[in-house]
Amino acid sequence: MSESMNAGAPVLAVRGAHKTFGKLKALEDATLELFEGERLALLGPNGAGKTTLLRSVTGRVRLDRGAIELFGHEEPPEARRRAIGVVPQEIAIYPLLTARENLEAFARLHGVSAGDLAGRVEWALRWTGLADRAKSLVRDFSGGMKRRLNIACGMLHRPRIVLLDEPTVGVDPQSRERIYEMLEEFRAGGATLLLTTHHLEEAEGRCDRIAILDHGRLIASGTLLELIEQTVGAARDVVLTLERPAAGGLDGFQVSADGRKLTSRVRDVGAELPALIARAQDAACAIEDVEVRRHGLHEVFLHLTGRELRE
Repeated sequence: MSESMNAGAPVLAVRGAHKTFGKLKALEDATLELFEGERLALLGPNGAGKTTLLRSVTGRVRLDRGAIELFGHEEPPEARRRAIGVVPQEIAIYPLLTARENLEAFARLHGVSAGDLAGRVEWALRWTGLADRAKSLVRDFSGGMKRRLNIACGMLHRPRIVLLDEPTVGVDPQSRERIYEMLEEFRAGGATLLLTTHHLEEAEGRCDRIAILDHGRLIASGTLLELIEQTVGAARDVVLTLERPAAGGLDGFQVSADGRKLTSRVRDVGAELPALIARAQDAACAIEDVEVRRHGLHEVFLHLTGRELRE
């Protein structure tokens, strides 16, 4: 879902958000829009302002300046909390309660009516795949089971907008796949998802649109292809691995230090690759392997935020 495909007003909008903590500028004119039905990944280096932005949406942080709109209207924090589901990165469930008891407790906290409570709990147990562990203490659950229950506890009131902070952190690949199946099922019911993640491949493969925050500002947003075009470009690297080192330099190629890899950049693989191979063969290079590398979110992220690690 590209920005040009978005129809109507955003369901959630943060406009011109500013927030300082002492001398630290956590948010500086941050602006973000979330559209109905989409899966938006919010990325950024450590300290970029992602957590502050999410907390400002839920009312846990009061902005110094700026506006937060829900379904086209500015709403007080209490109204936003009722309409939004929040799944924190930290496991925020009770280890000495059973799965069912946790769900019942969080359903009441979210204001689920007594008449709806039993049905919502049964739905959550089925949705998470924990129905057979409903009476088990959470302290005995695996990390993936706790993570799934943690997600369900934040979504029992069936919110139309869900904010998920690192929803798959610390889980194995099978649990990660199950979590995304759960989220896709929930989204198919009409929800809109905004998630933060440090797994760039998740943002690439699971989200419709990507927003990148750095130093408290939104520095880019769009589909993966749009971000690639805007930054590193859509050209691809072709790497020819040779059976033996090249005798010398070849026009149009970068030669690796050991002389066994020739690299060139192309925009049209089908049109340009045969000529590259022919050029290498004309220079008496025996080709062992050919690899075409597409630039992805990793390259985009480093291009926009730099390579320096920030803790």
